[in-house]
Amino acid sequence: MAQFVDTHGHLQHEAFNHDRQDVLARALDQLAWLVVVGDDAPASRVAAAMAAEPSTAGRVFATAGMHPHNAATADDDQMETVRRLLIEPRVVALGEIGLDYHYEFSPRAVQRDVLRSQLDMAVEMRMPVVFHCREAEDDFAELIEPVAQDLRPGIMHCFGGDAQFAQRCLEWGFYISFAGNVTFPKANVLQESAAAVPLDHLLIETDSPYLAPQPVRGQRCEPVHVLHTARFLADLKNIDLETLAEITSQNARRAFSIPDPPHVPA
Repeated sequence: MAQFVDTHGHLQHEAFNHDRQDVLARALDQLAWLVVVGDDAPASRVAAAMAAEPSTAGRVFATAGMHPHNAATADDDQMETVRRLLIEPRVVALGEIGLDYHYEFSPRAVQRDVLRSQLDMAVEMRMPVVFHCREAEDDFAELIEPVAQDLRPGIMHCFGGDAQFAQRCLEWGFYISFAGNVTFPKANVLQESAAAVPLDHLLIETDSPYLAPQPVRGQRCEPVHVLHTARFLADLKNIDLETLAEITSQNARRAFSIPDPPHVPA
């Protein structure tokens, strides 16, 4: 039976401090593999260390990057740490990086500068890129357009835009990933976007510990909850769950340049 992949979670988050190993065990009992995502240098180091654990070899991967919320702290030391982590064998992408104009925890100009620097890093190091874009589509597109053909590839994490922006991301060759918020009853625009994304560019994630899908909404989200989002998307796409699992897992391997299916014990 095909198994799903959680392509984006923050298991190093303090929300998991008291039961991280139990959460991971539940995830790996149900999922094929998962990706722990960095959002600054310290979080990226922890993600890389989790991926390097021999006990979960081939089933936990990591990313390293500077989130737009943390752009104001992206000094030379942090950026160099990210660069060094990207050569670790189980660090599979640069990210998450991008723009967030909803909260503006870092000034917009600083966010754009840090995104430019990390795009240069991605092209230079030939790494897949995990993108965050919230209420910043125009500026994001202006920065992505010149380098889109050189990225290998881009992954739009927790997609939150409309179908028109989804189409633009697809034209760049990006994969589009949906989290638990697509299951919310009032998420009509997001559901229209998900319906428009072709299956061969679709990914599924949790963004743990955030955005628990509707059946567990209000609770701490964890990787195994990706199954709720998967069921919703299978219904939306009018396909069976097994087919969705096979397609999205294959997409995840391509997106993160993982050539062979990770070994999953029987």
